[in-house]
Amino acid sequence: MSLPEDDVAVLAARWTEGVLLKRDVFSTVERGRFRDGDCQVDAVLRRLDQVPWWSYLLARHLFARERRALALARDLHIGPELLWVGRRALVRSFIDGVALHLAKPVGDVAFFRSAKQALHKLHRAGICHNDLAKEQNWLRGNNGRAYLTDFQLAACFKTRSRLFRIAAYEDLRHLLKHKRSYAPEALTPKERRVLGRKSFVASVWLATGKKVYRAITRGLFNFTDREGGGRRLVNDAPVLVDLIRRNPDVRDTAIVAFADRRTGVGLYAFVEADRIALETQLRDELAAARGPKPPEHIQVVQALPRDGSGKPRTEILQLVAMNQLDLIEPLMASATDRAFLMSILETRKNLRDRFNFEATDHTLPSS
Repeated sequence: MSLPEDDVAVLAARWTEGVLLKRDVFSTVERGRFRDGDCQVDAVLRRLDQVPWWSYLLARHLFARERRALALARDLHIGPELLWVGRRALVRSFIDGVALHLAKPVGDVAFFRSAKQALHKLHRAGICHNDLAKEQNWLRGNNGRAYLTDFQLAACFKTRSRLFRIAAYEDLRHLLKHKRSYAPEALTPKERRVLGRKSFVASVWLATGKKVYRAITRGLFNFTDREGGGRRLVNDAPVLVDLIRRNPDVRDTAIVAFADRRTGVGLYAFVEADRIALETQLRDELAAARGPKPPEHIQVVQALPRDGSGKPRTEILQLVAMNQLDLIEPLMASATDRAFLMSILETRKNLRDRFNFEATDHTLPSS
């Protein structure tokens, strides 16, 4: 399914391709730069030209829902701004921040206060997001504030009908579930009551519709979206981690997912060991094991970045794998952390899909 000629013309003149963020049966999403007036701005492009024919009608429906919600939320400043929309593509502004599952705002009460305010603004505009159970759809901006993204399931209402109130309630309940995960001590008694009471529609959905949804998306569409990693991160990565750790020279390993233009989703293994040449040996061992497809990239590092409890900081590693290096800085706690990370960045493997997002001056030269 190719893009219409008018969409192609606009993108050729105004879009600069960057890093692929996600590709599935519903759309391709990438980060790049968009010419807006006399300057270029960091932006995100969603396009439908690589969608298979059997999912196109649903993809088109989701595209229309996002387009309408972004247009209605244009002046709310709680999510991306709609910069341009075509027949099968749209461009929205890039939010300088990282997803909730990467930011991990433990104890960050101000973030969740901001998130609640953002949700209130969204609902006052008559928009319900309907997909806030996913941590990927909450962003923590570099200013510490909360932002919403991915409006493909959003619904826009002209009145505060009963259906609107139910959807808004569920948006709030899903936000509070995240607050319970990262800042449980900040939950108020009223918020705890909301957490303990699903709406009737949600209860029916969990008992019936969600099972059908999972059967279709995971069975028919072969689609799983845990942290954007798909089935390979869910099913293959644990097996590969076990196989890699069997090598006596390996101290530890962590596998993360990244969007890949050729395969859709790629796996990137960071292996803690002393011998750099171990990579070739590991590839041979994984091939001989006849297990899941080996990771696209294996990088041997002297030490994995770890949190206070000693667990690998996969949020840092995923940003390295995705070449979104400018988003790592806010996650660094000290100069020591930055120096430690440089040794990993200097030998990173995924160099096919990279782009310099670190420059702050995007003004175009005058003609």
